[in-house]
Amino acid sequence: MIFDYPVQRSERRHGPSGYVSYESYRPWLRDEFDFRCVYCLKREVWGQVTGEFELDHFEPQSANPHLQLDYFNLVYACRRCNSVKSSQVVDDPFHLLCSENIETLRDGSLLTDDIGVMRLIRQLDLNSPRMKSWRILWMRIVELTAEYDEFTYTQLVSVSAEFPDLSQLRTPSNSRIQGIEESWFARQRRGESLQMR
Repeated sequence: MIFDYPVQRSERRHGPSGYVSYESYRPWLRDEFDFRCVYCLKREVWGQVTGEFELDHFEPQSANPHLQLDYFNLVYACRRCNSVKSSQVVDDPFHLLCSENIETLRDGSLLTDDIGVMRLIRQLDLNSPRMKSWRILWMRIVELTAEYDEFTYTQLVSVSAEFPDLSQLRTPSNSRIQGIEESWFARQRRGESLQMR
């Protein structure tokens, strides 16, 4: 399903560091979070990438300025979720928002037994009537295109129109260089399946 959260990973795929601007981490974060919002799972391919996705400090810069350039404090988020989160402190969504902790129901609501995930859902208003309606709409659009328009369906469920070649980026340091070979670009180059994991 298009709103299935990712399978839990023990650590991030990438570990770049040393950039002087957190915006420099954008291609790494796009790949890390599968070209979709970590919070609501909105995909890049559902709109224009430019201006719709932001880099969010889940521990806000105002509360922890020393983490401003820390890759592991950054996530890829849509403008709506980043705006709602604002300067709230939230637990690391990379660890919380995974298929083991959260399920998207057919009525568009998010279900969890995990207290931390419940808190995050409340903080970002992810179970609001508007968000549930949005999920239902996209689930129905995907179902209809799967039945009647295979080309459009493929576009809607794809990961991204273009993958950054992380091996070409000049990063001052990278503690997880092996992650480049696990990137979407490298997998595509090897001819591997590009399905969400």
